[in-house]
Amino acid sequence: MTSGARTARQLAAGVRRGELSAIAVLEDHLARIARMEASVHAFNLVTEGAARARAQEIDELVRKGQDPGPLAGVPVALKDLLCTRGVPTTCSSRILEGWSPPYDATVVTRLGSAGAVFVGKTNMDEFAMGSSTEHSAFGPTRNPHDLARVPGGSSGGSAAAVAAGFASVSLGSDTGGSIRQPAALCGVVGVKPTYGMVSRYGLVAFASSLDQIGPFAANVADAAVVLDTIGGHDELDSTSLPGDGPHAASRLGRGAEGLRVGVIAELAGADGIAADVAGRLREAADALAGAGAKVEEISVPSVRYGLSAYYMIAPAEASSNLARYDGVRYGLRVPGADITEMYMATRSAGFGAEVKRRIMLGTYALSAGYYDAYYGKAQKVRTLIIRDFEEAYRSFDVLLSPTAPTTAFELGAKTADPLTMYLNDVCTIPSNLAGHPAMNVPFGPGDDGLPVGVQVLAPALGEPVMFQVAEVLEAVAPPLAPGGPK
Repeated sequence: MTSGARTARQLAAGVRRGELSAIAVLEDHLARIARMEASVHAFNLVTEGAARARAQEIDELVRKGQDPGPLAGVPVALKDLLCTRGVPTTCSSRILEGWSPPYDATVVTRLGSAGAVFVGKTNMDEFAMGSSTEHSAFGPTRNPHDLARVPGGSSGGSAAAVAAGFASVSLGSDTGGSIRQPAALCGVVGVKPTYGMVSRYGLVAFASSLDQIGPFAANVADAAVVLDTIGGHDELDSTSLPGDGPHAASRLGRGAEGLRVGVIAELAGADGIAADVAGRLREAADALAGAGAKVEEISVPSVRYGLSAYYMIAPAEASSNLARYDGVRYGLRVPGADITEMYMATRSAGFGAEVKRRIMLGTYALSAGYYDAYYGKAQKVRTLIIRDFEEAYRSFDVLLSPTAPTTAFELGAKTADPLTMYLNDVCTIPSNLAGHPAMNVPFGPGDDGLPVGVQVLAPALGEPVMFQVAEVLEAVAPPLAPGGPK
């Protein structure tokens, strides 16, 4: 078995025992990157030199009889909005092109302490604003299963990196579905944790009350190991929850006997959900029932308003967070006759069309005379969603829905119609508004042979039972076409 065919846990175990060398594992992945990256464009930067040096350090620790950690020698890709000391962090935007942070994000520090080897920074929709990774200043990422199609977004590069075998696991960020939706389109596991479960220190903010960092992996157990590594309280993040972590792996192997599973009626039958996606959801629900779970349909009425509320709240927070990119402190600076002209010229040249669209929308929603009518009302809808979920979780341990409405769509198919693009997040946004965990589990192919994902949702701090159910679904999921990504 080559290192590329092993799970992240198997790779780490082999390196820790001295049966595999971290440098050999890395070279296998770098060879795959060299062969396929030009076609896929998962990365903005591949850090070969630093990765080789780190892999050699891991091997030296093993030779000395020391344990490098639970992710020893595992190649990891990082979304290009996670700060990495001395390594460019661009958010796929011209306004930060070439900027190198002076510190590491907490999640980067924790992965490094666990023995991970970082292979590069992944492409994304600019400042995490998009659902296809076509809104990148450095060009689109392509889906490894079909290079004519998108990988989803905004964490499309991180999803594609795992799907293509460039990295065993990766990190992304999820503001309205930006981990789960690309995970579904690329056929990998993707996890959005409970808000505050994973530190946001060192994450370049889009919408601070919604953003969460989470893992992509080829399987549920690998995702659990990564989440348990990066989760837990961080004093550097004021929104970090107390406690030592999510314990995502603690209930793996227990099956689904006796669990209560609700299928969200408003999402299972929502407009725009493709018939093949809805069919896979029904199969997933039947599989859980066959495994001993009690499965019923449940109504969560307010989720149908999640999309509208999100596109008031997220742009409003973005308009505030992105005000710091003014050409004065860091990043791009375009000269002007005075400071006002410099601001305007810098932001005009540095931001792409989608970022400008959301900044303008958010600024309008927060402006005098419109705050109560738009932003204030959206926050009331958010409260309704939280209450409806709380009511649903009184009767059910987890909920099920589609992850994405369709399989991967063609590049360019939706870029001319932002509203159609936004509908890709209709199933994922409610969990962000509520602050609850949710994850994508690959569940076979659609009618076109491309991956379909099923979403498992859980109440706040419900990661253990969420992973328990996800593992059961993974075990019975129909296979994709032989061969996988080319």
